[in-house]
Amino acid sequence: MNWISIWAIYRFEMSRTFRTIAQSVVSPVISTALYFVVFGSAIGSRIESVEGIGYGAFIVPGLIMLTVLQQAVSNASFGIYFPKFIGTIYELLTAPMSFLEVVAGYVGAAATKAVMIALIILLTASFFVDLRIAHPVWMVAFLLLTAVSFSLLGFIIGIWARNFEQLQLVPLLMITPLVFLGGAFYSSTMLPPFWAAVTRFNPVLYLISGFRWSFYDMAEVPVAISLLAIGVFLAACLGIVWWIFRTGWRIRQ
Repeated sequence: MNWISIWAIYRFEMSRTFRTIAQSVVSPVISTALYFVVFGSAIGSRIESVEGIGYGAFIVPGLIMLTVLQQAVSNASFGIYFPKFIGTIYELLTAPMSFLEVVAGYVGAAATKAVMIALIILLTASFFVDLRIAHPVWMVAFLLLTAVSFSLLGFIIGIWARNFEQLQLVPLLMITPLVFLGGAFYSSTMLPPFWAAVTRFNPVLYLISGFRWSFYDMAEVPVAISLLAIGVFLAACLGIVWWIFRTGWRIRQ
């Protein structure tokens, strides 16, 4: 493993984040704070608690997961798309680096950014609501697994995209709606039986459920199934990335 190459890509991507700190960090934190204020005030005034947890505290894991998914996908997709756009990706392909090292650099940086923003949001939320973390180790595990998995998805989107419009297509039309419909701001147990069953087909539900369990020791689906869902998704993304570099799809074509 060429750690110097991985570190070079990782450092370059992280430096880009700190050069655009307002866009990369401040903007998503403010957006999440607005979600918290609007949903916490508007809906929280009508729903005081969900399964014994104050509504403001209940939505914090969902808000963090929404930010992690959005940031992981957008950072990883832009990170690999930009070298394609300006043509420097061929320098990566001809450098003495394996595809694992390229992916580790870009995905590692994107995941780091997502986790960093998530922790800032968690710290900020602690000033507004009474937060408790029942399983801190599992909280970190769910956070890291989700960040890495969706950074891999973003990497795939960045390879697939042929223009900036396509780069934004999946996050806007898929990620955000799935999070909103995946129990970020409500519990699926509050839904009628039919819609509660439909929600079970939303993969994001399992991520949010497992992450919320690490906070409040309550889960809408078994925690083992949540971990299995993340593991299957991670393996699928790794398989697709391997296939992309093996065939050169959308890289050399």
